Amino acid sequence: MKLTQEIIAAKRDGAELPDADIRQFVAGITDGSVSEGQAAAFAMAIFFRDMTAKERVALTLAMRDSGTVLNWDDLPGPALDKHSTGGVGDTVSLPLAAAVAACGGFVPMISGRGLGHTGGTLDKLDAVPGYVTQPDIVLFRKVVREQGCAIIGQTADLAPADKRLYAIRDVTATVETIPLLTSSILSKKLAAGLHGLAMDVKFGSGAFLTDYGQARALADALVGVANGAGLPTTALMTDMDEPLASAAGNALEVAYALDHLTGRRREPRFHEATVALAAEMLLLGRLAGDLTEARAKIEAAFASGAAAERFAQMVAALGGPTDLLERPEKYLAPAPVVKPVFPVAPGTVQAIDTRGVGFAIVALGGGRSRAEDRIDHSVGIVDLAGIGDAAGAERPLGIVHARSEAGFAAAEARLRQAYRIGEGAAGHGPLVTERITESSHA
Repeated sequence: MKLTQEIIAAKRDGAELPDADIRQFVAGITDGSVSEGQAAAFAMAIFFRDMTAKERVALTLAMRDSGTVLNWDDLPGPALDKHSTGGVGDTVSLPLAAAVAACGGFVPMISGRGLGHTGGTLDKLDAVPGYVTQPDIVLFRKVVREQGCAIIGQTADLAPADKRLYAIRDVTATVETIPLLTSSILSKKLAAGLHGLAMDVKFGSGAFLTDYGQARALADALVGVANGAGLPTTALMTDMDEPLASAAGNALEVAYALDHLTGRRREPRFHEATVALAAEMLLLGRLAGDLTEARAKIEAAFASGAAAERFAQMVAALGGPTDLLERPEKYLAPAPVVKPVFPVAPGTVQAIDTRGVGFAIVALGGGRSRAEDRIDHSVGIVDLAGIGDAAGAERPLGIVHARSEAGFAAAEARLRQAYRIGEGAAGHGPLVTERITESSHA
């Protein structure tokens, strides 16, 4: 056993830490024997000195082993999941989990809440009356086995070291460092006992990491560490220079996902993201021979209604209404003020500050500035204009759902500021720009 300060000093000086030292430090974070000051110093040392691939794997595994590690080997099929690094209008998890379940996969999806400008899957499901986002492990296992998917929140005993270290990183400006980001994301996924993971790593104006190079480095680290830790993982680099869906806000995104599942409305970019990530999951779970077959199976799950049926079963099994898909308006409470926002002058949408759109949702009360903030599930924006769309007196930038006139005014100002309107045509590049697999790390 080394002194805690010896381990910190070694990393501060650029040494490669042995596995035993990393495990000792993480155990100390978990049991409290490592102080907040020591954990902060360790995080800052990693921020400046980085970690080798071997250290990153050791840190991730130690964080995984700090609490309960689930096992799904008793299922009749593979346990698969997807993780997004976060954006605006990204409610892919809802239709994706159901579609993968309809194709023979099992999706024990442990999701988080939104913070800052990004929305959280758990907050969206909290908009559904009765839906239990924090079930006990017995109910969680039962729903996964019987319905094929369950989307719930992180339990306290999954990777508790990550929870404590993240809180310290959040207030010491050490969140945006690749080794700590990687271990934070993957420790929870490894603790979930998965057999395959598809990562959606976003870049652009609405992403956590706006710079493509930084996002690409994170994707590379996630794939390398996950596969090094024994979890087959593929990452897709996806564009977040505009909202992924035309709806943003918790209940509004649930309604949007229901429209997608039932076929009432399927927008091309959102559908492409959902199909691409779901197909990767089928491939990782060996439920398809290649991506062409995998995509065809996911498309069929949507077209046949099988995905919608799985989603309805999951919602009912976790305490939600049995007729949510048929009567969403009965359960997803509307906001009292619903008004369009028009641009100052007409033209074509040239660019969108997507982060600004996310903060318009926060201004409405639909997001958090601090982890403890309460949110209003009914507020948000629908019919958001995309890049290349005309906007003017006949076509608003979006329709705001607000709690009050004051809330509407705040969102209106932010939404106008987020859009750049000009003359001439404008377009966007491909949604998926790169696919990163284990083979690229061989």
